[in-house]
Amino acid sequence: MPEAKILIVDDHEDTLYALESALAPLGYQLGRATNGDEALKQVLRGQVGLLLLDVRMPGVSGLDVVRYMRRVEQTQHIPVILLTGFGLDQLLTSTAFALGVADLVMKPIDPWSLRTKVRYLYDAHRRHLALEQEVRELRALVKDHTDADDDAHRPAALPHPDARLPTQRIGQAHNGELEEERT
Repeated sequence: MPEAKILIVDDHEDTLYALESALAPLGYQLGRATNGDEALKQVLRGQVGLLLLDVRMPGVSGLDVVRYMRRVEQTQHIPVILLTGFGLDQLLTSTAFALGVADLVMKPIDPWSLRTKVRYLYDAHRRHLALEQEVRELRALVKDHTDADDDAHRPAALPHPDARLPTQRIGQAHNGELEEERT
């Protein structure tokens, strides 16, 4: 399985650069997007293991991106850290966590704290994906084994009915012999 990237999404170039610089020491592959539409396209193409996402962007907001991701099976478990420079309010916080956002972080961001959160979330997501793959493989093995057992214990198929069916005795004919009828 190819290495998934961390996608950084912000509409300000200086913020993208600062986040890339803060995360570079982790050694993970980093991607970038400057708006919500671009972020969604990259996420839907696959290979995104974590999303650092600005809340307020022109067009599609960070919350809109998360809403869409949570409705799509292939993206609903990707961890998201929302970034905001406008302060935390009750509505933003409750909406973000109701959508399953992993964390909501204020700008400017402490690089050490961000690296710690990203490392934990990214590695946990990779372990989750590896376990899902292992479960799929084990289910396939069990299914193959069960199918093989079923084939080995399945009784032989009954012969196709044809004209050589056993006869039934239905009574005595006029000459004293039993009359037979084919069923």
